[in-house]
This record gives sequence, structure tokens and C-alpha cells, in this order.
Amino acid sequence: MSIAQDPGSHIAMIQTGNLRELVRRALEAALVAGELRPGEIYSAPGLAERFGVSATPVREAMLDLVKDGFVEVVRNKGFRVVAMSELDLDRISDIRLMLEVPSTVRAAALLTPGMTASLTRLADEIEQAASGGDLIRYLDADRRFHVELIALLDNPTLTDLVDRFRRQTRLFGLDALVKSGRLVTSAREHHTLLATLRSGDAEATTRLISAHIGHVRGVWAGREEDHPQA
Repeated sequence: MSIAQDPGSHIAMIQTGNLRELVRRALEAALVAGELRPGEIYSAPGLAERFGVSATPVREAMLDLVKDGFVEVVRNKGFRVVAMSELDLDRISDIRLMLEVPSTVRAAALLTPGMTASLTRLADEIEQAASGGDLIRYLDADRRFHVELIALLDNPTLTDLVDRFRRQTRLFGLDALVKSGRLVTSAREHHTLLATLRSGDAEATTRLISAHIGHVRGVWAGREEDHPQA
């Protein structure tokens, strides 16, 4: 499966494979890049024409994004990209601190050599995608890295929640990193995180994840001086 992408756009031509998932990934990249703007209404047929597919997989992918709170249905018109207030962003940050910090510390104790090798490969892929400016691949690899880590706790509900809030983080913060040229630096920090997890130092892991979530909130607020996120 593949996505043929216009170098100047993240609205891509879907070629083969699982259309629903491919369209969703391309839509997320377009949201990150600001090509789909908060408050704007987009129709499934209109987006389908831009993707070069039928309206059905686009509508299905948009409904997936509705469930995650990224867009909302506008009756008889299409889908509106949801705008988030500062209070919304503060609340997401608070939830992420409560969920991710203790979960990541617990997951570190369950790392096996096989899982460490898998996460190392994903960290390499994240860095390669960032270096090549491949936003869709970056988003996909980053998601898999963190989902696989939290999945060690064998709690699907927790994994789904962490995954959902991490995607919201990326959708609202990644564009600032791309524009500032810090995406590659951010990508490299996945190796730093993995090394910290392997060290077994719970306090260092707690500090790293807590700082990461704080940095993300700074990017959301447009505070470019904040350190890059992991």
C-alpha cells in the first residue's frame, strides 16, 4: 500500500491497500500541516476527489476522526475541523500527565530484549522519516513506538486512551516543530527515552515524560523557545 504525495501538500493520492486507514493517516497529516483548518467544513466527496478515491473510505476515515474529537459532523454539509481552546489544551495536558507518566514508568520494568529491539527499530524509523520530511511515516512510526510501549501493561483501554491523546498532541503541536526545523531533534529524543527506560531509573523516566508533556503544551501555545518533544 502506498500514498503518492504532492511535495507541496499533505493531501495525498491514495494508490493501493487499506483505503480507510491510508486516508485517515493522510487526513491526520493534512491536519498537522494546517491544510485542513479549524472551523472549516469539508465534504467527503470533495476530499475524495483530492485523494483520488471514492467518497466511502473518506467518510469512514472522517467518522474515525469524529470519534477521536478531531472533527465533528455538520448535517447535510460534511465535517468541521474542531478548534480547541486553551482550556481544552490544558485539560488534555493534565490527563496525559495522569496517564502517561506512571504508565511509562511501569512499562519500563516490563521491557524485554525483543521489545527493546523492536522499539529501537521504530526509533530509527522515526528519525529517518523526520530527516526525509515524511510526515505520514513519522506519525505512523511515532504512534507505533508509544502504543507498543504502553501495550506492555496489557490494558487495552489504557493503551487506547494514551494513543488517542498522543494523536491529539501531534495534530495540534507537530506543525510548529516542522516549521521551526526541530522535528529531527524531536525524533532523536526517542532514542534518549529508550535509553532512560532501559536504565531502570524511575525518577529519570518520570522527569523525562513529565517534561515532554510540558514541552508539548508550550508548542501548542506557540512558545517556540520550549525544548523539543520526545
